[in-house]
Amino acid sequence: MMRPIVLSHLKAGGESSAALAAPGRLSLTYGQLRALVARTHRQLAARGIGPGDRAAIVLPNGPEMASCFLAIASGLSAAPLNPSYTKAEFDFYLSDLRPKLVLVEEGADSPVRQSALDLGIAVAELHVAEGDPAGAFTLWPEEAASTPPSHEHEALVLHTSGTTSRPKVVPLSQANLFASANSVATALALSPSDQCLNIMPLFHIHGLIGVLLSSISAGASVCCTPGFNALRFFTWVDETQPSWYSAVPTMHQAILQRAERNRELVARSKLRLIRSSSASLPPAVFNALHETFGCPIIEAYGMTEATHQMASNPLGPGKQKPGFVGRAAGPEIRILDARGRSLPAGVEGEVCIRGDNVTAGYDNNPEANAASFIDGWFRTGDQGFLDEDGYLKISGRIKEIINRGGEKISPLEVDDVLIEHPAISQVVTFGMPHKSLGEEVAVVVVLVEGQKLVLSDVQEFAAGRLAPFKIPRKLVVLDEIPKGATGKVQRIGLAKVLGLTETQA
Repeated sequence: MMRPIVLSHLKAGGESSAALAAPGRLSLTYGQLRALVARTHRQLAARGIGPGDRAAIVLPNGPEMASCFLAIASGLSAAPLNPSYTKAEFDFYLSDLRPKLVLVEEGADSPVRQSALDLGIAVAELHVAEGDPAGAFTLWPEEAASTPPSHEHEALVLHTSGTTSRPKVVPLSQANLFASANSVATALALSPSDQCLNIMPLFHIHGLIGVLLSSISAGASVCCTPGFNALRFFTWVDETQPSWYSAVPTMHQAILQRAERNRELVARSKLRLIRSSSASLPPAVFNALHETFGCPIIEAYGMTEATHQMASNPLGPGKQKPGFVGRAAGPEIRILDARGRSLPAGVEGEVCIRGDNVTAGYDNNPEANAASFIDGWFRTGDQGFLDEDGYLKISGRIKEIINRGGEKISPLEVDDVLIEHPAISQVVTFGMPHKSLGEEVAVVVVLVEGQKLVLSDVQEFAAGRLAPFKIPRKLVVLDEIPKGATGKVQRIGLAKVLGLTETQA
């Protein structure tokens, strides 16, 4: 039996089989990847860095980011950071994480260098030789004997999004990563013949575990792009012929917008499945993806504290339920009430989890840990229910539920109705301040090209489909919906971002 550490997953692929690829570059084989990882561990050991230490990774999306993560997470703890952060942001994250080393691209002019200098943290560059295969790099010539980590050692550390408070530090162990990667690979029936086209950022749990480590654990390959680009997506699919890709709903919607003008490339594609996670996928988008690509659409449910995956729709004809995030696929899932009592099928409550992929707790935050765990169950902060077949329906983040004069409204329910409007391409429902009601229902939309829309059109369409108190009272039309760095929409705070104040309600 494999030891539950990340290093064990790197043994899955054949010596000459492709592990990492990139458009227009030679592939890195599993044999080369294993040699790179072992060499990197020895180089780090020569500087006294090993299990129990953290190394921050500040690299652009691509194969070197992927291989660097695998090398660091399999020997110590990886702390991937968004390379587009400002110096003030790097100051905060480096101070919070206290890494022993910051890894950067050779010659990169990043403010993280000054942040690390100010904090007394060493900086190392990844040296990539001309003509090297995708993902190959070296740090320095010195080497020493290295020690592998135990299953309890930290392998990855990330921050929560911090939409309503200071971001919390989420440490994830070697065993957490091992278990979650296995869960994704099993749910998707990944094999060495699979190749994923990665368009997700590799400083986020979705791309790191849901795409990269799950593929490596199955001996499959990952084609690492520079990041999501709707204009280049179909060309990448045509050139690399991946068997699957994973994305957030806003990315899927952008892909669908360009699918019609790329019908020939779509027809030539060989996608075995399409995966969606990190936010709710509207049933209309689910159906459009299935009609366009003709393959199963697998919606999954994940979060950082669960090392990504918690639930997934099964593979197989007719086993996916649009609007549901699937069955438990990793940890146990239970719906609990406010007192921690288990609720029966069909009854809405808080989604709670426990299992091998769930973090043991936030770093140096006893208050958050006390609030987040109840009788060994982690409270996700999501509201939902399990149906009679064990499929999970998410009705929204508890903190995102709109409270209109005591009436509780799920933004996802309104989204699912309005996305059916023929003029609407994308929609996000959120609460905006109201003097007497507390909150009012507002929506921001992106229109189908050439279409026009006013608030009365939206209200007329929603009438009969939604209860009167759920019908939007404010419409904002934009060319693009504001999103976070990972492509997710942050409903909390959206009214402020759009300048919707209480006096305008």
